[in-house]
Amino acid sequence: MPFDAGGLEILGDDECLALLQSTPVGRIVFTHQALPAVQPVNYALDGEDVIIRTSPGSKLAAALRNAVVAFEIDEYDAEERTGWSVVLVGQARRVSEPAELAGLRELDLWPWVPGDREEFIRISPRLRSGRRVLRPVETAGPAGRTGSSSR
Repeated sequence: MPFDAGGLEILGDDECLALLQSTPVGRIVFTHQALPAVQPVNYALDGEDVIIRTSPGSKLAAALRNAVVAFEIDEYDAEERTGWSVVLVGQARRVSEPAELAGLRELDLWPWVPGDREEFIRISPRLRSGRRVLRPVETAGPAGRTGSSSR
């Protein structure tokens, strides 16, 4: 298994896709009023694309139209000091084609909040990366305290 310079395991494409199918909520990173913004969203996959369902007049819908965005999912165990993260970067676009919309309405993607959520945003990833933090090796630190060693 390959590791990056910081000692994190580099996840392959297949594992990144499997992890994307394992959790229903991620974070979308976009620009709002010229500043970075992050918002949690539930999502579904359509092939390798991330699909988000939102309301037509939302700031998220407006900000994502034809914008380059990042999308991130993760999981961690603070006690075990392990975890993983998958990040996608790609273009987001509002879906308007009737046949495509009909297909997306068949996905298992239902709003978690009330209101009209009939706008679908498709994020087609151009970059996909994943990292895993493995349980660190315990070492004796100053005054006999245990800590983790760095790679």
